[in-house]
Amino acid sequence: MIIDNNNIEKKALNYFKEKNNKKGQQLQKEFLENVKNSGEDYCPCPVKCRYHGKCVECVLIHRGHGDHLPYCFHNMVNDKINSLSCLTEHSFKNYKKNNEN
Repeated sequence: MIIDNNNIEKKALNYFKEKNNKKGQQLQKEFLENVKNSGEDYCPCPVKCRYHGKCVECVLIHRGHGDHLPYCFHNMVNDKINSLSCLTEHSFKNYKKNNEN
């Protein structure tokens, strides 16, 4: 089962954006049922810690310490950063603050 960029969930978000919450909620419910019924290990984290596959607990822990994002968020955030970095020809990798040498 594909979790990231799932077509059903993307359609649900479009319905929410169109203010059609009923249809959005129906599709969201379908997505969550598909995940639950898949029986797959959908947690992409390579570390098999005690919270592997327990998204709520994992996210709460990461929010609590505020140091970094859970592994499953990395690609999503990196995609967003990459699209912004395109605006400056990806010069961010060489970026130094004005007051740094």
